[in-house]
Amino acid sequence: MICHRDLAFSTEIEQAFNAMPIPDKYNDHNVGKRVFYTTERKLKMKELDHHYGFKINDLSDKAKMNDFDLILQQQHIASRLVARWFQRKKSTGICSMNLVQERGYNNASEMEKRLAALSVRTDALLQDAGEELIGSTFVLINDIRYIDKSSGSAVIGGIVSAAIQTNNILNGSNTIGQDDLGTLIATYKGFNVKINTYLYQLVWDKDISSFFYNEIYTDTIDDRKKQNFENNRGKFTLIFLGMQESSGKDISFMGINESEPQVMVRKACQRALDENVANLQKNFDVFKIKSPLLAVAPLKCEIGKKEGITEKSRFEVLEAVEDDKGHIEYKRVGVIRPAKNLIWDNRFMAKEEKAEGAELGFTTFEKVSGKDFYPGMLIREIK
Repeated sequence: MICHRDLAFSTEIEQAFNAMPIPDKYNDHNVGKRVFYTTERKLKMKELDHHYGFKINDLSDKAKMNDFDLILQQQHIASRLVARWFQRKKSTGICSMNLVQERGYNNASEMEKRLAALSVRTDALLQDAGEELIGSTFVLINDIRYIDKSSGSAVIGGIVSAAIQTNNILNGSNTIGQDDLGTLIATYKGFNVKINTYLYQLVWDKDISSFFYNEIYTDTIDDRKKQNFENNRGKFTLIFLGMQESSGKDISFMGINESEPQVMVRKACQRALDENVANLQKNFDVFKIKSPLLAVAPLKCEIGKKEGITEKSRFEVLEAVEDDKGHIEYKRVGVIRPAKNLIWDNRFMAKEEKAEGAELGFTTFEKVSGKDFYPGMLIREIK
């Protein structure tokens, strides 16, 4: 997240962001620092229409880099992502395949495990799936700003609740009196955020993986390979895929206790970020998730409005097959669509606002084409 310290609600937004979990369809691959700070100035962003596919590493043309590219390069984010995949110990350089293999197994659907059991390569097939996940490592940079859409709000772009903070400091208290509470509630009345989310992908192709395994990977102490990693951090690469801007649409604060306005901030931020992630999935095939069918009579899957599903959505049903090289690939065997009025509202705090479908627990689908579906088959949204 990019935090603008001199803008309204910056502290509250930062706290809300730090409280947000990684989207539940993705593995948590954080590499430590989650928030970077800047003052409110115009961030140097190149024309995005010409920036798609731009690679960030030590060979990048700095004249073509934007501020976010520079952050990723200077913080060596790409090499840190790779190091985490292999649980590399900085003090010794020793690496491990445990996380790669574990995620390959955990990420596999029941269908893939069934296929692996029939394969002569058995568990190796699932471990390969973990190796393939490395190339599906993504970085999201979220530029989050407060926007005020209510003329009745107590502040418009100003410093938040300064009177309350000052009063508490003078009184040595962390509690909020009734008069102050009324001011604080009014302050949050028009609260909303705008999020620009920038999507990057880790490059893990044949060249970089061969270099890593031959020159860096070691399961014993090897000073040469340890130094190779430090000397070649800039060789690891991220590629810019695209950007998504949240709609800034109004958020319902129904079900939120007025004495907990910080929850309003969390809800507004979480809803806007979930909206962006869902739209990025729709726009970039490599970022799309595949979710398993829970049942087939009727068809059920644990995805919903948080993933941007509407009655117009369509999903392909995929069956995992083993190719002639022993790798898993996916074959479309049918198409399904959400059943009317049976879309799960799994957005943050949907139950508290008593949203329609919040109690469902899953979305029910109906068949458009195909047959012989079974639990564990994967579904993926199509355009």
